[in-house]
Amino acid sequence: MVEPSGRDRHVAAEIAHRLWEARWLTLAGVGAVLVTYLFAGRWAYVVPLALLLVVAAVLSLRSSLEETASGFSNAEGEGLQLLSGEYLAATVPAPLIVFDRAGSVVHANAAAVAAFGTLPPGLSLPLKFRAPEMQTLLDNVMSGTVSTAAVDYVEKLPVERVYRVDATSVGHGTGLHVLIFRDQSEARRIDRMRADFIANASHEMRTPLASIAGFIETLRGPARNDSAAREQFLQIMQSQTERMSRLIDDLLSLSRLEMKPFLRSGANVDLRQIIESVIDSLAPLAADNGMVIERQYAAEPLEVPGDRDELFQVFENLLENACKYGRSGGRVVVSIVPGTEGPEPAVEVTVRDFGPGIAEEHIPRVTERFYRIDAEASRAQKGTGLGLAIVKHILTRHHARLSIKSEIGKGSAFTVHLPSN
Repeated sequence: MVEPSGRDRHVAAEIAHRLWEARWLTLAGVGAVLVTYLFAGRWAYVVPLALLLVVAAVLSLRSSLEETASGFSNAEGEGLQLLSGEYLAATVPAPLIVFDRAGSVVHANAAAVAAFGTLPPGLSLPLKFRAPEMQTLLDNVMSGTVSTAAVDYVEKLPVERVYRVDATSVGHGTGLHVLIFRDQSEARRIDRMRADFIANASHEMRTPLASIAGFIETLRGPARNDSAAREQFLQIMQSQTERMSRLIDDLLSLSRLEMKPFLRSGANVDLRQIIESVIDSLAPLAADNGMVIERQYAAEPLEVPGDRDELFQVFENLLENACKYGRSGGRVVVSIVPGTEGPEPAVEVTVRDFGPGIAEEHIPRVTERFYRIDAEASRAQKGTGLGLAIVKHILTRHHARLSIKSEIGKGSAFTVHLPSN
C-alpha cells in the first residue's frame, strides 16, 4: 500500500476545510432536493427552483475546490522563487564556486571556503588556481568552446587532496558558470594501497618461486646424480614452499578480516587463559631461541568481550615476534593489568622484549602490510611481513588499539588496549 505524500495530505486537509466552510450551501442543496421530493406534485415551480439551488451549490463548491488547489500551487511556486542560488549552493556538500565570463568569483559555498580559504566576490579564479589543467578548464568554459568539462586537480596545501573538477554553464545566456570539486583523495589512496599490496604480494611470491624453479632446473641437469646436492636443494625447496604457504595463510586471514570489519557481540573471554595457551604453543620456539617468557598478571579477573581465536592470533603474533627479534635480550615479559588510560574500563596486555629495539622513524609504519625494518632478518626468521597488519585489523574489530614503545638497545613494548565492557 502506497503511503500518501505530505503534499497530498495537505491538499486533503485543505479540501476538508473548504467543505466545512461551504456546509450551509451544501445543506441548502440537500434541502432543495428534499423539497422537490415532497412538494413536486403540489406546486408547478418547485422543480425548477430546486434544480437552480442544486446547480448553484455545485458551482460554488467547485469554485472553492479549484481555489484551494490553485492557492496551493501558487504557494509552491512562490516558495521555489524564494530559493536563491546562494541557498541552493549551500545545500551542496562539495565545494562549489559560481563565476562569471571574466573568471571572477560570484559566489562560493561554505565547503569551498573550507577547502580553499577565503573566496571573496570578484576574486580571479585563474589567479587562484594556477595549475595548467585548471587554466585550460577555465579558458574552455569561459570562451564558450565547451559548455561542460572536467579535469583532475591536486591541491597541495595544507594537505594533499585530489579533486575531480566539473565545470558547467548555468542556463542559457546568463554568462555564469559553476565549478564543483568532488574529493577523490580517499578513493585514490585506496587504489594506491591496492596497487602496492598487489605489487608486494607478487614480489613476495616471486622470490621463493624463482628459487624453487632454479633448484628444479639444477636437479634435472648438473645435480641429477649428486645425492648430497639433491638433499640440500630439496631442503631449501621445502623451506621456500613453507614460506609461500605461510604467506598465503596470512593473506587469507587478512581477506577474511576485511570482509567482516565488525565483530559480533559474544561472551567474555579470559585473557589469562588465552595467553597461557599462546605461551604453551610457543614454548618450542622460545627454547630454540634461548628465550625465557616471564608472566606478570594482575590478581583481579581479566575478562574482555571478544573472539577467542582472533585474540589468540593477536598475542601469538606479538609473542612470536618478541621471541624471534628480541632474542638477544634473553627474555620476554608478558603483563596483564587493568587499563590506566581513558575513563572507560579496559585491560592492557603488554609484550616486552629486551632486544635491539626499533628506531623511532619505523614505529608508525610497522603495522603496514609487508613493511619490514630489516627485510633480510625478517625473511631469515620466516616472517611474511603481514603479522602486525593482521593484529591491527583484529584489534580494530574489537574496538581496541595497539601502542608501541621502543628504544634502541633497550627493547620494545607492544601494548594491546582492550575495552572490558
